[in-house]
Amino acid sequence: MDHDIREPTATPRLQELAYELRVAHAMTAQVLTVPPETTFDDLRILLRDWRISGAPVVEGDRMVGIISIEDLIVSLSRGHTRRCIGEVMTREVVSLYTDQLLVHAIEGFKDHPFGRFPVLERDTGRLAGILTKGDIIRCMLQKLEGSFYEEEDRRYRASHIFTDLTADAIHVTFQYKVRGGDFSRGGECSSRLKANLRRLGIRPAVVRPIAIATYEAEMNLVVFTPGGEITAEVSPEQISVTAVDTGPGIADIEKAMQPGYSTAPDWVRELGFGAGMGLPNIKRNSDTMSIESQPGKGTKLEFTTGLGKPGLNTSADEGSEENES
Repeated sequence: MDHDIREPTATPRLQELAYELRVAHAMTAQVLTVPPETTFDDLRILLRDWRISGAPVVEGDRMVGIISIEDLIVSLSRGHTRRCIGEVMTREVVSLYTDQLLVHAIEGFKDHPFGRFPVLERDTGRLAGILTKGDIIRCMLQKLEGSFYEEEDRRYRASHIFTDLTADAIHVTFQYKVRGGDFSRGGECSSRLKANLRRLGIRPAVVRPIAIATYEAEMNLVVFTPGGEITAEVSPEQISVTAVDTGPGIADIEKAMQPGYSTAPDWVRELGFGAGMGLPNIKRNSDTMSIESQPGKGTKLEFTTGLGKPGLNTSADEGSEENES
């Protein structure tokens, strides 16, 4: 899990799962917690019995810190067996939220040398679980096991929807409203679009990048605007997605396209969003991309992905897609 799953070297299905699953799906809900007055001698026994390398420190119903096996080793080496962990625990804890996508957790493990992240409920701030790299791997493997059979059933039902229809022109349009500032529902529209594209029998290798690009466009609306609309138009030749808003607009599009550039406020970054990778990721996961923006009036973002061949037929990809699942 040390590489960026959004890079071309990553398995496509794992890349998709990172944008599909939430932290709550992978975390361990049954967590050992310890109060600040726990001694290091008692902590040693607890970590040994639970076979873990650290624990959140909780006072009442609030997490006040985190203690690790490294803290234990240092204290024991100094003979501080009766010292309370509250005196040396880490108080500035980097946490995740249950509703965050797994891709944010994976990025968190890349950015911080931690073995685990406490997971909090966003509304209450209460501890909901703990997340390790092993939890992410286990969750993805379980999802992969079930997705193979789901994919086979989906192909059987939907692979000929477009080829069986007769008309001079065929277009299917999906339209979604996005509410600005509603982080709890961020990613909902892109997930619904992905499900609908699969029901149309479109190949997973096409659905995955367009779903990722749509997610990034959706989160830009959530983070930077009062809201907007995402429209996806599907034809036998391509998928075209348009995101429109009446927000503040983009003052410098060229600068906004630079990876890591972000105008998101600190409180948004603390929520795990606004890392400045949205527009670069959209460009990376689409065939064409264009932006029209006027400061104070809003932005129109369009991107497309070709379907490779008419009819949206999945038969040519049967073998390769099975191997990916």
